[in-house]
Amino acid sequence: MGSSQQDDGDGAPRSRGPAGTADPRSDESGERREQSRLWHITLSVAGREAPLKEVRRGLEQLAHDHPFLLTSRYAHDHAEIRYWEEARDLHDAAAVALRLWGEHRASAKLPPWEIVGLEVIGRETYHQRIAEGYGPPPATPVGVHPF
Repeated sequence: MGSSQQDDGDGAPRSRGPAGTADPRSDESGERREQSRLWHITLSVAGREAPLKEVRRGLEQLAHDHPFLLTSRYAHDHAEIRYWEEARDLHDAAAVALRLWGEHRASAKLPPWEIVGLEVIGRETYHQRIAEGYGPPPATPVGVHPF
């Protein structure tokens, strides 16, 4: 009765327990703690122009270091990163997303751009938007692509 990973076609992994139920979480004392949820993150950054080759290489390195990244799009002076984050609530997911670019700027040799946009939405909202035809296109092809 172990858990397994499933994918609903949106690139977001699912942890499932017996009979497809959500996997319960508990801390070391055995007490039930609040379960994490999946959040779709879109992080937009912008700044001074940088060579496209360097922007692409930096985003590819970030994706290599953090395989949770679904897709990145880029231009000379801006980029957009989309991925799934597992967090207890929206505040935690946003906090992690807001640190991503700055914490990995040096290691991935990312441009010194600032965050100019952040969208954090729950998995249900993401799927509702897609179903209604006004959400972001599915993150395919996965990877790093020019705008």
